[in-house]
Amino acid sequence: MRIHVRLFAIVREKAGVDHLILDLPPESRVADAAAALARQLPAVTAYLPRVAFAVNEAYATTAATLRDGDELAIIPPVSGGTGCAHKL
Repeated sequence: MRIHVRLFAIVREKAGVDHLILDLPPESRVADAAAALARQLPAVTAYLPRVAFAVNEAYATTAATLRDGDELAIIPPVSGGTGCAHKL
């Protein structure tokens, strides 16, 4: 089966691409896709334990089963901002 993978933030930067196609065996899970991604793009491997996954725009666990044509988004944690709260 073929899934479309979208990469965001630091994972996209390290991969050098914002999307790719993965060919996986039937009944693959998100964890299988993450492992295939790590094999294909070793530069993103260190980030994968800390990302969130979304399948077809809904957050998913690594145990979620994928289907042919699914879109898998790899979403790293977001950080930043000033950390300041302003009183009015």
